[in-house]
Amino acid sequence: MEFDYTIETKRDFPSSVLKVQEELTRAGFRVLYIHDVMEKLDEKGFTVEPMKIIEFCNAKSAYSVLQENKKIGLCLPCKILVYRENDKTHISGMSPLVLFQFFPQADLGTIPQETEILMKIVIDNSK
Repeated sequence: MEFDYTIETKRDFPSSVLKVQEELTRAGFRVLYIHDVMEKLDEKGFTVEPMKIIEFCNAKSAYSVLQENKKIGLCLPCKILVYRENDKTHISGMSPLVLFQFFPQADLGTIPQETEILMKIVIDNSK
């Protein structure tokens, strides 16, 4: 099982971040917060290429998995990373299927698989 799903896009960095937000909303997710990693590290004197972490959630799915195990909250909300590396923009999401490895006893039903499919659609449509 892959830990992540990552694509390279021809879009520039700012339009990639906006497109991911649009596609998340279209897929039924709510964007909760966008962390500007480059800005935060720059404040501390560290220089990195542009990088933003987009946190998103579906309340019904989150509620369901948290009923199985509260510690799943350590993996929530879901995240998509948009970053620049070697003059290229990448969009990456952590596979929700890793929840099965972290919480093998939890009965998560098909939520991780469904979320994985939607996350990949969001990333592919953001390309």
